[in-house]
Amino acid sequence: MSDARARLTRGAAIASVTVALALGGMKAWAVWRTGSAAMLGSLADTALDLVASLATLVGVWIAARPADADHRFGHGKAEALAAVVQVVLIALSASGIAVQAIARLIEGGGTEAAGAGIAVSAIAIVLTLALLAWQRHVIRRTGSLAIRTDNLHYRSDLLLNLAVIAALVLDQYLGLRLADPLFALGIAAWLAWGAWRAAGEAVDALMDKEWPEERRAAFVARLARHPELRKLHDLRTRTAGTRDFAQFHIDLPPAMTVREAHAVIERVERDMLAAFPGVELLIHVDPEGHIDEPGNALVETDEFGGMETRT
Repeated sequence: MSDARARLTRGAAIASVTVALALGGMKAWAVWRTGSAAMLGSLADTALDLVASLATLVGVWIAARPADADHRFGHGKAEALAAVVQVVLIALSASGIAVQAIARLIEGGGTEAAGAGIAVSAIAIVLTLALLAWQRHVIRRTGSLAIRTDNLHYRSDLLLNLAVIAALVLDQYLGLRLADPLFALGIAAWLAWGAWRAAGEAVDALMDKEWPEERRAAFVARLARHPELRKLHDLRTRTAGTRDFAQFHIDLPPAMTVREAHAVIERVERDMLAAFPGVELLIHVDPEGHIDEPGNALVETDEFGGMETRT
């Protein structure tokens, strides 16, 4: 990762932490002033945003570190580990908000000083929009997965702040006293759903899930542009943080010298890295006509673009 890219991603993560701290302070004051369960849910989400932003900052910092003697494949999975911590906190927060909302429903609901809550939520929307604009700029420049995930999280905040405003308006100005705890339950459900999705993504990263089928197909199609490659098999792909890995076997003529085979592989690597920047490739050469031992579950025969592929 270049120094410029690292500076941009760190800067975006620091901006995210700063916004979360500012919003947390304002929303804590608004909860005290209004007693709103929906605002409490929004405050809890902002607190989780802060944890998520700190985790993003740590993850970006660790992921930017080069491979070392103890971590030969780099440090990309630090982001997935941070996501696991976030999932636990989000699930606990959603449970707490749901319990509080149910208690308020039983009591009959009701809030006070709705104007303060509405004002704070409006300020939160403005600050979040500014942060999202900066994050989109960084994503365009760096393609950072960590910042992209943080960006998705803050986009959901816009909906949550709008929900708080709606709950306070319905309660204070239209007399719908149960609106606030009902909106709080909705926020709790939103957080629980977000935790579920984040858990799936974290597990996929830690378990080295294969690339999406579309990307694998594009990868194989690019390889098929090299007529000197006769077969592709045992293709394995994975992603760790911001780094992608792909390894596979290809067949070359058995009479080819080591020097000639090396030259072919060098050409293939240059072309593949031009099409898939940043991917770490591991290519194993088999003599043409080689047959894998029976029982290799990774080998499947197919025809793709003139190259016999076994993926």
